[in-house]
Amino acid sequence: MDRFDLLVVGGGINGAAIARDAAGRGLDVLLVEKDDLAGHTSSASSKLIHGGLRYLEQYEFGLVRESLQEREILLRTAPHLVRPLRFILPDPPGGRHFWLIRAGLLLYDLLAGRGSLPRSRAIGRGEAELGAPLKPGFRLASYWDAWVDDSRLVVLNALDAHERGAEIATRTELLSARREGDAWAATLSGGRTLRATSIVNAAGPWVAEVLKGRLGAETKSRARLVKGSHILVPRLWQGEQAYILQNEADGRVVFALPYGAHSLIGTTDIPVERPEDAVIDTDEIAYLCAAANLYFTKQTAPAEVIWSYAGVRSLYDDGEAQAKDITRDYHLELDKAPGPRLLSVFGGKITTARHLAAEALDKIGAKGLKFTATSPLPGGNVSAAFNERMAALGAWLPQPLLRRLAGAYGTRLEALLGDADSLAGLGRHFGAGLYEAEVRYLVENEFARSAEDIMWRRSKLGLVMSKAEQKALADWLGTAVRKRS
Repeated sequence: MDRFDLLVVGGGINGAAIARDAAGRGLDVLLVEKDDLAGHTSSASSKLIHGGLRYLEQYEFGLVRESLQEREILLRTAPHLVRPLRFILPDPPGGRHFWLIRAGLLLYDLLAGRGSLPRSRAIGRGEAELGAPLKPGFRLASYWDAWVDDSRLVVLNALDAHERGAEIATRTELLSARREGDAWAATLSGGRTLRATSIVNAAGPWVAEVLKGRLGAETKSRARLVKGSHILVPRLWQGEQAYILQNEADGRVVFALPYGAHSLIGTTDIPVERPEDAVIDTDEIAYLCAAANLYFTKQTAPAEVIWSYAGVRSLYDDGEAQAKDITRDYHLELDKAPGPRLLSVFGGKITTARHLAAEALDKIGAKGLKFTATSPLPGGNVSAAFNERMAALGAWLPQPLLRRLAGAYGTRLEALLGDADSLAGLGRHFGAGLYEAEVRYLVENEFARSAEDIMWRRSKLGLVMSKAEQKALADWLGTAVRKRS
């Protein structure tokens, strides 16, 4: 029977970050995920690495400070995947006074310390183009946060964990575990059994179900499940700036983000009962369209929505009545029963996952070198030599394809391309710039098993691939995976 130092349950951002940190400290680690990595909440975010400007109104200064510090670490350790994003903030009609907005931004700058991003400031007439997409009459301020491909961030954490010795088992579910002497005796789907010195329950929306139904443990902490939904519509403005909008109806903040040829609008805060309730409804779509239409000259409507998605966030229940006021900070609960350790993760956000992981491992008594604040994620060791290599690859790779690949894989792009020196050398073209070489790389290195894994979590090419192209990929991949197994 296999024996591990740590069994991590859940392949979202928290679970992957914990597995990475633990493997790097020298622990024997197994991560189990019943679906794909980032298969649920961690691929349904607003795609932001941010301090949480609105959290200042809830006096969560510690969370904002920690988030801004983590933002700086991610900009440094994953520069190919995390990029600076400028936000334009119009003063809302009937909402917060402009002087209050400016004061909040100054405090945001102060909490950020000496970071690499520009400071906030009011926008004058010299940058009128930033306000051009908006209806007349708004005063504007700007500040900076960062954008991330959320699901790829999860995958890269899992990949780094794997390369440091962890086993990553997707499509593998923890069925049960019980304490036996100095270890947990666990049973997984497929009949596999193992022993683990410690378990970290990072199952996100399923954290309570895993605790009570699979581990037989009790907890005083509660999770509040809150659905957040987003819509993708045709571009409402030109340029790569984002906008942060206050909805007149309820005072909530809504992001409007550039997303290729589209605009991404989100998010909502809807209490739900089950993780399976992660489905956007017509009222949410109408709500998000109305929030955008309050500010932008170019209007949108539910009929123009190209794509939508919803995720259920598992927030730590701090007793707040309204979903929008519940803390976004995390809570780590160490089970007090004697014997092998059990730690459960309540809440958290993508930005603070690295810090959460370090604290979680400290809490279960893990020793070893703490490296995650300085060690680049896979592909993140970008240098001048890498930029020169990208320029050389531009001789035969079309620029849109090169930008996408470099942004997704960073310095790992060399391994993906292999010896290819022409598009023909990349093998079959499935459509939308997806070639066989990339598909093989994702299957062999990044735990992809299905066309959905590739089109929606390792990339977002499902947005631009035709149904026929998607089917051709699924058919080819099914054959390739069967041959490998």
